[in-house]
Amino acid sequence: MPPRRPSSRPSRSRGPSPRRGSSGSRSGSAEADPRPRRRVRLENDQRRAQLLELAKRAFSEQSYDEVSIDDLARQAKISKGLLYHYFPTKRDLYVAGLTAIADAIVAAIAEIPEDAPPLERVRMALDAYLGHVMEHSRAFVALMRGGIGSDPEVVLVVESVRSRLFQRLLSGSALVLPSAAPAATPAPTPTTPPSAAMVMSDPRFEIAVRGWIGFVEAASIDWCANPRLSRGELRELLAQILIEVMRVVAPGLLRK
Repeated sequence: MPPRRPSSRPSRSRGPSPRRGSSGSRSGSAEADPRPRRRVRLENDQRRAQLLELAKRAFSEQSYDEVSIDDLARQAKISKGLLYHYFPTKRDLYVAGLTAIADAIVAAIAEIPEDAPPLERVRMALDAYLGHVMEHSRAFVALMRGGIGSDPEVVLVVESVRSRLFQRLLSGSALVLPSAAPAATPAPTPTTPPSAAMVMSDPRFEIAVRGWIGFVEAASIDWCANPRLSRGELRELLAQILIEVMRVVAPGLLRK
């Protein structure tokens, strides 16, 4: 057998191969495994506000049982564990979302000027209230109807809206004439007009006004579902009903 001829190909060096990510042929792990950064780091308050906005929209558009924490975490681009860091349970997130909706409803009438005539303040407050309801109808209905039965904390949130609206009406934003109180009325607080101090202790007045607020809620929910009246027409209807209520329980507070 003839001897083999030596190969003409140059021999390969057996030195150490360059590591990946060095200055060799591959630039680094980012090129080898490009992964988009999905999570955005937010400050605590920003993240909480983001989750509340997502929750308000979700619970307004779906029933409580249909809302998925996994979906909310995915929309926020965070882990479910981080979401639970801010809101330990789904119920906590739901109640916090309802509270935010409630605060927005009360804030809608907070800027009504107190130097306007009382009946004009009623109309301005109702117009601001209905404007908010019209713009956020799903959130409003979700708040007033609740989503987890007779949960006591949810009931407290809804009742807080009624109580704060009642106090706002008494504090000068709507109902009372500051000049209507008799001389014997005790001095009011800085935020409570004299006539409000006079009627706040009258159970007939409180029951009547709270009943009217309940009527406003029911009429607003019906209006959201079936807007047979314009915003202005509903505002005038609600204002006239309040005027008639006041004629019965506190006629001296109405300007002739």
